[in-house]
Order: sequence, then structure tokens, then C-alpha cells
Amino acid sequence: MGYPIDHLKTRSVVKVGQYALISPEGRVVNVIPGLEGFRTTILATPKMGASFVQYISVVSPGARTTKPFGAENGIETFIYFLDGNGELVVRIGDTEQALVQGGYAYAPADHGMAIENRSDETMRVLLYKQRYEALDGYRPEIVFGNVHQITERPYDDMANVFIKDLLPTGLGFDMNMHVLSFEPDGCHPFIETHVQEHGAYVTSGQGIYLLGEEWIQVKKEDFIWFGPFIQQGVYATGRERLSYIYSKDCNRDARL
Repeated sequence: MGYPIDHLKTRSVVKVGQYALISPEGRVVNVIPGLEGFRTTILATPKMGASFVQYISVVSPGARTTKPFGAENGIETFIYFLDGNGELVVRIGDTEQALVQGGYAYAPADHGMAIENRSDETMRVLLYKQRYEALDGYRPEIVFGNVHQITERPYDDMANVFIKDLLPTGLGFDMNMHVLSFEPDGCHPFIETHVQEHGAYVTSGQGIYLLGEEWIQVKKEDFIWFGPFIQQGVYATGRERLSYIYSKDCNRDARL
């Protein structure tokens, strides 16, 4: 990388226990046991206040997991093929599929997922894991899909804001992944303040996001963590859609 050509600076903002914006220029590569041939950055962990762990990783040709990702007891996992070429093979239990760009997979708790790049191409993926909160009488199933095969629908009856659900919404699932998209000049219908926590990766566009009481510029390649009950809402700016893929905890009562 060499010496900086200007004063050191960053757009990242971290309020431990509240919210964070992690911009790409300050990220470092972490050594993650079990991920061989992956150049991985940890974006969110309980150390910042998040209840989950999220990563972004560059997957080289021949890269593979030497132990299933998220194989720890009680841990559910998710992978999203963010960009790049080639096919990425994911195996969950006895089910194996090759993901292409936009593809994703969910592994219920105690399954883990084996991942292997059998192509000569390089791609980037988002990886996610959290502890599953069981609900008597319900169990989630293995899910494979592709975001490009999902029909978006209007968000909260707004004509210029759209959402896609990547996972089923049944009670067996205690989390979901969504893609939310705002046309230029689109915005949330109101300032949200809720118990749900989010980890969002911006895939296109730019905007001005309210995090707590601070308006922060966000753009493609930014990662945002929203803690519980943090005020949040965005105005899309620029000339293209503002889109991000984000996690949400759901379908469970508050604990005492």
C-alpha cells in the first residue's frame, strides 16, 4: 500500500453499542481459521455491540473452508455472492449447489456450510452468523436462492422504494435478509425507532442516513450497523438507486 499521499482520514464512524459506519478505505484483512484462500474483513461483532458477526471476503480460485463455516453449536449462517465471476459451491448437510452472482444460502443452526471456489475466477461474498433462538414446534429449513429471481415489491406503499425478502418469513426463522432499494429522491416513510438490529451492506448508490441524531453520508461499499432503538432513516441522493442488503432479527418476543 505504501505511504499515504495526503493526511490520514476516514469516513468511518463507530459509536460502540449504538451504531457504526465502516467505510472500505480503513478495512484490514483478518486471519480466520477455517477459511483457506479467503481475504476476510470482520465488519461487525459483539465487541461493537452487535448480536451477530458479519464479514466481507475476497474468495480466490481454489479457496475453501477447512471446517464448515458456523459449525459451532447453535449457530445459523448465511452467505451472499456479492460480485465477481465463476461459481461458488456451497454444501449444507447433504445439499450442494453452485452459487453465481446474486446467489445466497442459509444454513440452520448446527449445520454449518462448506464453501469451495472450484472455478478459476475471483468473487466477493458476504458471510453472516448468529446464535439461533429456538421456538417450540418450529424449525427453519435450508435455503438456496438468487436475488435476481425474486420479484421486488413496493415498501410501505411507496412507489419509489422497493424490498425483496431473501428468506421465508415463517416462525421457524428468527432472522431474515432483505434488499431495500430507493430510487433517486426516495426515502423512508418515517424515522424508524425499533428493537430490531440491522447489518447493512450498500451495493449501489449513495444517500444521507440518520443514525441516532447524526446525519451521515453513505455510499456503495459502506457497511452500516444499526443497534436496537437507534433512530434511522435515509434520503437517497445521486443519480442511481441506493440499494443495500441487510439483516433483521424477527419473529421472537423480547427477553426478560
